[in-house]
Amino acid sequence: MTETRVNRSRRSTLMLLPLRRALQTCRWACGSKCFQQPVNPSDNPTFESILQRRLDRRVLLKGAALSASFLVAGSTPLARLSAGEVAARGASLGFDPISLNTEDRVTVPEGYQSQVLIRWGDPLTSTAPAFQLDAQRAAAQAEQFGYNCDFVGFFPLPRWGARVSTMGLLAVNHEYTNPELMFPDYVAGNPTQEQVAIELAAHGVSIVEVRRRRRGAIPFVPSGEAGVERWTYVVGSAYNRRITAETSMEITGPAKGHPWLRTSDDPSGVTVRGTLNNCAGGKTPWGTLLTCEENFHQYFANLDALPDDDPRKAAHARYGLPAGATERRWELYHARFDLAREPNEPFRFGWVVEIDPYDPSSTPRKRTALGRFKHEGATVVVNGDGRVVVYSGDDERFEYIYKFVSSGRFDPRSREANFDLLDEGTLYVARFNDDGTGEWLPLVHGAGPLTAENGFASQADVLINTRGAADLLGANKMDRPEDIEVNPVNGKVYCVLTNNTRRQPDQVNAANPRPNNKHGHIIELTEDGNDYAATTFTWEIFMLCGDPANPDDQAYFAGFDPSLVSPISSPDNITFDRAGNLWIATDGQPGTFRKNDGIFVVPVEGPERGYLRQFLSGPRGAEICGPEFTPNGAGLFCAVQHPGEGGTFAQPASTWPDGIAPPRPSVVVVTREHGRPVIGS
Repeated sequence: MTETRVNRSRRSTLMLLPLRRALQTCRWACGSKCFQQPVNPSDNPTFESILQRRLDRRVLLKGAALSASFLVAGSTPLARLSAGEVAARGASLGFDPISLNTEDRVTVPEGYQSQVLIRWGDPLTSTAPAFQLDAQRAAAQAEQFGYNCDFVGFFPLPRWGARVSTMGLLAVNHEYTNPELMFPDYVAGNPTQEQVAIELAAHGVSIVEVRRRRRGAIPFVPSGEAGVERWTYVVGSAYNRRITAETSMEITGPAKGHPWLRTSDDPSGVTVRGTLNNCAGGKTPWGTLLTCEENFHQYFANLDALPDDDPRKAAHARYGLPAGATERRWELYHARFDLAREPNEPFRFGWVVEIDPYDPSSTPRKRTALGRFKHEGATVVVNGDGRVVVYSGDDERFEYIYKFVSSGRFDPRSREANFDLLDEGTLYVARFNDDGTGEWLPLVHGAGPLTAENGFASQADVLINTRGAADLLGANKMDRPEDIEVNPVNGKVYCVLTNNTRRQPDQVNAANPRPNNKHGHIIELTEDGNDYAATTFTWEIFMLCGDPANPDDQAYFAGFDPSLVSPISSPDNITFDRAGNLWIATDGQPGTFRKNDGIFVVPVEGPERGYLRQFLSGPRGAEICGPEFTPNGAGLFCAVQHPGEGGTFAQPASTWPDGIAPPRPSVVVVTREHGRPVIGS
């Protein structure tokens, strides 16, 4: 009888996991923004209303399935393969697709293996202790791999600019912490001072040296986590470094020293303690890391302590800061997280932070010229004229897509000559037009409505309240802009919009194909003249995610037969392989499909354009983040964030990766037998 009750309890826990995971993700990752009204008060057009007019001006019956001709109106349809041709070419990407599942492990196709490279708590320095659950200390965590890994960037060794693929530095950021999974005695709303200190140390960035062992030195074990180590990390490497929520950083660019950036700790407004909620990132051509501060709002308490006539209150409200206590309650021990005592501290977060992984003694720099919002990614490309362009999304419902164009030009001969390149330039926000064209609107003080009369007395004001400036310019409100990446083969820009279940029916007309965008979509954007600094562009929908077997989802895959592709929901991070295929990591499938998140790959050109296939599935409760290839394409790194989210320490929903509780966020590397590239021959 007892065993039966245990089994029933276990089944009940597993059934509730998707809902619990969604609640915990919203609680810790974004401060429960999913359950609050959007903070964008502007009347700017929603992207879905633009999309509807772009697709077709005919009236569709609500709920009717979309046709490819609607979605690529004005473009030439690509030839479609027959079912027989697809079957004959099923392995054209080099693997047999896997299926959605709910297993508590990382699943990869036959002929591949996944290996856990590094876990939360693994020591980085020679003085760091091994992870001990019942002996956690902040000082130890500051020398150990951080929690909830997200972005993964590979920087070759022995030097910047090398094409080495067997040795390098992994730069991994750590978005947030799940204290209910970290500490056996955690009490919600009443953490101990040491628990808060450990959480502060578990945020930020880890930089760690990694190496691939000599081919053939270890026998290959295919398909799964067999414990065979083809990659290892170097404990005590001179490069290894932790950057935390307590690390001193420099503020640079136009907002440096602004009165709103001055605090009791830093009366000059030029330095700041730490970085928070780092989600996605980028790499510069001069070999530095860009890590992005996203949902920083959730750490700061007591907005209502500010008088209503204080302009800082309205600015904070536009970024969603809580009126009273926070969920984390860090303000119990740190005055800087209490707006009643430090009303300017939140203005020091929401930036892109540049870090030199090759110099452990260097000071991280918050680059204010790139704007302040909830950054998801910072993708850098060198334009034809040498100027540097940075694409970034503001990851919240009804927010905007941005790009920055530097004033200076990249110098490939001198790494140091580029170190201040991101401090001067023009920030733009995107506006999508009905006819498939678009404009980049400059966020420049004095231009148009960005004047003192409207609350913008300087360029620093524009950058500190980037959202408010974009509101005035009439940018398009988007469905949670996530990663934005440039395809190295075709040169197009791919913009991920993960979902938006808050879109109300009165925001679209009856013919709108996706009035409740729970699965998300991807836009393919082409800069005019293939000039990344251009102020105009064209765009079309590449993918409307969903279950192709469910007509209600109205899924679309660039015109490819949807019955032949894998279901996908909530795209998040993306990357490209050497052939230009798009790789998509997801965050949200447990809530939409009740299946684990994973990685999918899809060609963007040729007869298989839109032929999406699943490559990897993660463990229970986890999202998959930061896909990153080695230069030779033989290794694919990815982060497994918050495994077991939705469970508790006492009732774990996952025991990944070690088969025992608690689950530990980790970086995984996927390789192919005989050392072949992950995709291709």
